[in-house]
Amino acid sequence: MLPFATVVVVGLFLTAWLSPVLSVRGTEVRGATTVGESEILELLAIPAGQPLMRVDTGSAAARVAAIPKVASARVQRMYPSTIRVTVTERVPVVFIDSPEGAHLLDEAGIDFEMGVPPPGVPRLVTAAPGWNDPSTLAALNVLAALPPELRFQVGEVAARSISDVSLTLVDGRVVNWGGVEKSDRKAVVTLPLLTQPGQTYDVSSPDLPTVR
Repeated sequence: MLPFATVVVVGLFLTAWLSPVLSVRGTEVRGATTVGESEILELLAIPAGQPLMRVDTGSAAARVAAIPKVASARVQRMYPSTIRVTVTERVPVVFIDSPEGAHLLDEAGIDFEMGVPPPGVPRLVTAAPGWNDPSTLAALNVLAALPPELRFQVGEVAARSISDVSLTLVDGRVVNWGGVEKSDRKAVVTLPLLTQPGQTYDVSSPDLPTVR
């Protein structure tokens, strides 16, 4: 005979697996601001009344994460009767021009949407923009290293290669950044350098910056 404790555990498991008491009666969506809740619920595809224990949370999360504007999704069972979906949406960091219109890319270089670039999002110029393009990733790494007061001045970031990144400010001035190495130091040098008159600011060698 099975020990009494084992029988109790098995009984509780079967109750959770089969009982309508611990079944889906509501869904809670968190983190969605631009993705419609109806789209999330449709892809979630968890019917009301299904026992929580029988919900495949991993598959459900994968379906929601397939939405282009969703960077990640997590699905949790919240006993006694709720499914919680938490999404992290992609945020545009740069945009690229195309004959069809502007494409928005996130911090990883993922092209996730076409639309009007939000204010403060600079244009990206590379030969082959995308998440698997080293020049794109170099440009994004440079932008990530900029303090807000400098980043908001950038109208365009161009990367001819991983070692040749430049920033064009909204007022037309150009900062030759070089590669991603020493970006923190370059950011510190650039801000005071921009107070000097000039058109081109070269911080590719941050210990020997030049203005012309």
